[in-house]
Amino acid sequence: MGKTIAEKILAKNAGIGEAVSGQIVTSQPDVVLSHDNSSAIIGHFEKLGVERVKFPERIAIILDHVSPAATETYATGHKKVREFVEKQGIEHFYDIGRGICHQVLPEEGLALPGTVILGADSHTNTHGAFGAFSAGVGRSEVAVLWATGELWLRVPESYIVRISGKLENYVTPKDLALQIMGEVGADGAIYKSIEYAGDGLADIGIPGRFVLSNLSAEMGAKAGICHPDAEVVRWLESRTNQPIEPVLPDEGASYEREFDFALENVEPMISRPHTVDNVDLAINASDVAVNQVLIGTCTNGRLEDLHDARKILEGRKISRGVRLLVFPASSEVYIAASLDGTLAELAKAGATIMNPGCGPCLGAHEGVMAPGEVTISTANRNFKGRMGCREAEIYLASPLTAAASAITGKITDPREFIS
Repeated sequence: MGKTIAEKILAKNAGIGEAVSGQIVTSQPDVVLSHDNSSAIIGHFEKLGVERVKFPERIAIILDHVSPAATETYATGHKKVREFVEKQGIEHFYDIGRGICHQVLPEEGLALPGTVILGADSHTNTHGAFGAFSAGVGRSEVAVLWATGELWLRVPESYIVRISGKLENYVTPKDLALQIMGEVGADGAIYKSIEYAGDGLADIGIPGRFVLSNLSAEMGAKAGICHPDAEVVRWLESRTNQPIEPVLPDEGASYEREFDFALENVEPMISRPHTVDNVDLAINASDVAVNQVLIGTCTNGRLEDLHDARKILEGRKISRGVRLLVFPASSEVYIAASLDGTLAELAKAGATIMNPGCGPCLGAHEGVMAPGEVTISTANRNFKGRMGCREAEIYLASPLTAAASAITGKITDPREFIS
């Protein structure tokens, strides 16, 4: 029987002939990722009684969640991480301002097809955009990985999502991802590996694949892997000297569930509070007034996302009473958007341009909501309290829908701005 991508990658990584779903394998991940939570992980590591990390060259630490530090507690945690990095000789360390870990890792050439990436963040599966088996694990597991370089993994069963066609004007990969979310459900893929395939991947490009893999976490998936192609190789080849070896499923691979989505049938979507799979058409929420708009995060903070926002905002002003926060996903994105004039145009429209990082997504700083307020966000979660206030509401949408809503002051289908 043919093998899925997850089965092939995990078998190769474990150094065994083959793997099947349900099997427990010993993985030695190529990259172990963590962020501000590294401070807590250090505490777990010290309890293991090990002096040195096993493979410092495989560890990547990026300070992004509360960047810069918002309190003395966070500042102390950051200091602890910096001291640990120096003591252990960890090369892949990126301090505040470099950006969100899930954007920085690929930019630094550390997310490669066929590799295994494990990280202490639930959206580590974002790196499946490049054909990696990339999954979130707990902080104690990362401490063990630092100490031993290996971890047991259960090989997941796989779903396949086949994507065909081309997106209509002012419809984005985020809209597709939300439509998939509505079909699969927030608990519909628990500990599964979702493969994204089909000629539609070419239309949504690398930025769209980030979105699909990222939002796989919101369906409970262990991994969300886009079938790698020549575009992936081109994107990565200037960023790494390591061999790029795409892994694809075998013909006849066995999938637990199969889905088909035609891009021409996708429309601008939203997720209503307080669950990500509470999806609806954006046009059906035109009565919802918004107080704050967030464009950014690991889901939609890339240059292409900022360009989408500019298409709506350039030459216009945001609605009175609306706050528009823009967080580029990395310093690379920030610089590019600055050089091509995008940030200036967004600022002219009334946006507040923030530093690269996670911003208000986790509810710790830089845009925390007040009781009774409504935010429309390009992020990946809208749970109660997600942006710092349990008495506030979060709607999820694409950068185009978010930008359109900033102009009108209410949730707006961006196709209203097609000229």
